[in-house]
Amino acid sequence: MNGSWLNALIGSVINKTIYTCGTATLQIYDAYNQHRLKYFGEASTVSILQAFVTIVHPVSLYTRLVSISSEALEHLVYASLVYLLVCLIIYSVVSRSKTLRSTRLPWLSMKKRILFVTSHPDDECMFFGPLIYTLTAYTDCTVYILCLSNGNYENLSHQRREELWSACQGLGIPEANIILVNATNLPDDPNVEWRTETIANFMLHTVETLGIQALVTFDREGVSQHPNHCAVYYAAASLCLTNLLPKDCKLYALDSINIVRKYLSIFDIMCTCVMSKYWCLLNWEQAAVVRNAMRKHQTQMKWFRCLYIIFSRYMFINSIREVNLADIELEMQIQET
Repeated sequence: MNGSWLNALIGSVINKTIYTCGTATLQIYDAYNQHRLKYFGEASTVSILQAFVTIVHPVSLYTRLVSISSEALEHLVYASLVYLLVCLIIYSVVSRSKTLRSTRLPWLSMKKRILFVTSHPDDECMFFGPLIYTLTAYTDCTVYILCLSNGNYENLSHQRREELWSACQGLGIPEANIILVNATNLPDDPNVEWRTETIANFMLHTVETLGIQALVTFDREGVSQHPNHCAVYYAAASLCLTNLLPKDCKLYALDSINIVRKYLSIFDIMCTCVMSKYWCLLNWEQAAVVRNAMRKHQTQMKWFRCLYIIFSRYMFINSIREVNLADIELEMQIQET
């Protein structure tokens, strides 16, 4: 009898377990059907699976990707066209208007003696042309050029010297304001490291001798990342760090920009006006003067420089920033990290 009671108890437990599991299964199935009807309507499970397979099928994925890419490309093209049109309108209005200023520089309201420090003959036109042309047009500004090498990379130093004189004359700089350094330890060679101390000594001597109030040179990237350009910036920065520059002499660096903006020509005007504090813009006739000055450097007129003259933003626009001790210390901390 004890065995019959135990069997009955075990059977009762098994029955209740089966009943509970079955009830739970039915509840889960009912909940699934409710959610399926809510999100998929009357579609069967098989049709849902078929639809999923269709979606993840490679051909379907490729079709959807092409459709999305085409739509995105279309929007990008429209946005680019609008941007170019707006830039063209702004450039036309600013360059022709007599009331809107095409120049925002810190020196035009006072007499200034400004020194441009370059690495090679032709740098003054290729990179600083708009700024030099703008400043030489103001009688209150006296512009000097300190070129730290004689351009003897291809043993053409004599020709490049004459080209520099001719180009600067086209930009409005008198011959007496041009200083060309002929030092064997500063050769026109990207593979030779220029010593910071040597450049700084030339720079400081010129600043003190001429009573320079604004020193303009390359920034840390050197526009084209040429080692000689970068070396000039580091020399100027060292003068600022050691507090050797006269108190009334401020340091300014030409902005280096990415390669897309670099060859946008006049269409970089919006980016420049928004992102830069100090800038100058030449109209088409004024830019032609800079281009003609650049062509005076005949020994440098390779095919790629001809393209540079046509498409480079530096033929129309220059933007600069003031460099102070805090900026240099911050750059040093970033480099260390």
